[in-house]
Amino acid sequence: MKSYAIGHLRNVAMGPSIVTYLERIDATLAPHGGKFIVHGGAQDLLEGTFACDVIIIEFPDIDMARAWYRSGAYQAILPLRTKHSDSTVFLVRGVDADHKATDILG
Repeated sequence: MKSYAIGHLRNVAMGPSIVTYLERIDATLAPHGGKFIVHGGAQDLLEGTFACDVIIIEFPDIDMARAWYRSGAYQAILPLRTKHSDSTVFLVRGVDADHKATDILG
């Protein structure tokens, strides 16, 4: 089942380190089947407050997502982001195509 790495980034200090991170991240995703499906962009806020950039990366499954995050290639560039932004990052499993809201009640 598809899974997602979701990042909420705040206070990004755009500079050489972030540029290098952006130049190198795609190569870390490829071996794990990862691809960006949301990468910042304008938000159409409907409720509440949210002052972050949203990043969503799709993976074939949760194991591939974990393997990407733990990979040497990603860990090598991770400090380029974490030292120059505040962020919350987590993995979440997707749902089947026929999922209904009430399925969580079962």
